[in-house]
Amino acid sequence: MRRATEATVSLWLCLRFHQLPLQCLQRDESRPIVVLERQRVLCANDCATALGIRPGMSGATVRALAEPEPVQLLDRDRSAEQRCLHQLCQWGYSISPSLYPWREDSLLLEVGSCLALYRGLGPLLADVERGLSSRGYSVVRGLAATPRAAWLLSFGDEASALAWEQPLEARLGPLPLQLLEGEFSTPVNALRRAGLHRLGDILTLPPAALGRRCGREFSHYLRQLLGRESDLQPAYQPPAEFSDEYWFGYGVQANTELLPAVESLLQGLCRFLRNTQLYTDDITWQLIGVDGQLRAFSVRSTSSRSHWQSWYQLTRIHLERLQPGSPAEGLALHCTSLQAGSAEAPDLFHNSGQREPLGSLLDRLRSRLGLQAVQQVACRDEHLPEYAVAVGIEAGDSGELTRYCAQRPFWLMPQPQCLGLRGRQLHWQGPLTLLYGPERIEDNWWQSPVSRDYYIARGEAGQHYWLFRDRRSQHWYIHGIFA
Repeated sequence: MRRATEATVSLWLCLRFHQLPLQCLQRDESRPIVVLERQRVLCANDCATALGIRPGMSGATVRALAEPEPVQLLDRDRSAEQRCLHQLCQWGYSISPSLYPWREDSLLLEVGSCLALYRGLGPLLADVERGLSSRGYSVVRGLAATPRAAWLLSFGDEASALAWEQPLEARLGPLPLQLLEGEFSTPVNALRRAGLHRLGDILTLPPAALGRRCGREFSHYLRQLLGRESDLQPAYQPPAEFSDEYWFGYGVQANTELLPAVESLLQGLCRFLRNTQLYTDDITWQLIGVDGQLRAFSVRSTSSRSHWQSWYQLTRIHLERLQPGSPAEGLALHCTSLQAGSAEAPDLFHNSGQREPLGSLLDRLRSRLGLQAVQQVACRDEHLPEYAVAVGIEAGDSGELTRYCAQRPFWLMPQPQCLGLRGRQLHWQGPLTLLYGPERIEDNWWQSPVSRDYYIARGEAGQHYWLFRDRRSQHWYIHGIFA
C-alpha cells in the first residue's frame, strides 16, 4: 500500500532587476550615468542620484544638475535588456525548472518544489545570492505563494517581502494601488477617486461589489493574486545554446585572476547541460575590456564533455598562452554548438589513482601545441616501446592507450643511441648512475629476436634517462628522456 505524501508547498521567488536598463549597458559607478527614454530619465546610477537626478527629469535638467561634472546620457536599449534577461533565465534554470520572465525586468521562479533539494529555503536563497553577486546586477526580491503576489511584494519592505509564512493579505495590504496601474489604469483611478489607495483597502471589500465596480478582469486578477484561482503561464524552455557573464567591478590585469570567474561560469554551464541533457565539444570565452574591446578565444575537446573540471584545465592552458591586453572588466562564456546525447557511463572498475583518459591527454596536448599539431594518440599491438605508442594515426584506427609501466617516459628518441663506457661507467653527456631496473622486454622472436634489459639512470644535472642493454650484443643504448 502506497503511503500518501505531503503536497509540495507552492512558493514563488521574484527577482526584479530594477536597474536592468542601466546595468545592461554600463556598470561603471565612478561617474554619473543616466538612461533616457523619450528624452526623460528612466534610471540613473548612484553617482547621478547623489546629484539630485530623479526618474522623469528631462535631459536638459540632468545636464544642469550635473554641471560642471560631465554626465553620460544613454538611450534605452530594449534588445540588450532582453539579452540580459535571457541569460538570467538560463542561470535560473539551474535553480528551478519552473520559471518564466515577467514584465521587462523580472524573473519568477517556483522554488517550493526545490526546497527538499536545497534542504531548506535559507540554502536556496544563499545560492541565488552567490549567483547574482557574480553577475553584478542590482536586485530586489519577493516571496509569496503566488507569482503575482511575489512580484508585488518586491516593491515593498524587504523584511515583509521575504516573510512568506505570514498571511498573504496582511503582507499585501500596505502596498500602493499605483502598482496595478500598468494593467488596470481605469479601475485603479476610479478606486483612488473613491479614497482607496492601498491594496489592503480593496482586499477587504466584498468581491461581488468590487467586481461590479471594477470589472470581471480586475476581480479575476485579485483571485489569482490571492491564490484562489490558478495562474498558469508558459514555462521557460531553454534553447540549444548557452551564454553567461561574470563582472568583476574592477579591471583585471593578470590572467590568473580570471580563474575564479572561469570556475563559476563553467559550473553554471555544466549544470545547464545536465538539466537539459545537452553536450558540447566547443566553448568560446570573451574578455570584456574596460575600454569596451573584446578578446575572444575558443576551447575545443575531442569528446562532448559535461564535467567543468575538464573544461577548466583546458581553459587554464589557453589563458597561460594568452598575451596580456587591456584590463578585463568582465568575462563572458558562449556555447552555441550544443547537441543532444546521453551521459557517459562511469567505469565500474575505474581507479581514481590511474592516469587521465586518452581524450583528456589529447585535449591538453592540442591546447598547448595547437589543434593541428597532434592528430591522434593510439596504441599498437607491439611490445617494443618504439612501436607500441603511435602519434598521428587516423581516428578510426586508434585504440585505447594503456599504461604499460609506471617507469616509462612519454617521449622516446626516434632511434636508440649507443652509449659509451669509460671503465665501468656509462656516459652520455656526462656520467650516468643506474637507479632502477632491470625491466626485461623480449619480442619479435618469429622474425628478428629482440631481448633488452631496461634501466632508469640519472645524469650529473639530475635529468633522468631510460636506458637498455641489448642482451644479444651486450651494448648499451639510451632510448628515452623523462620530462
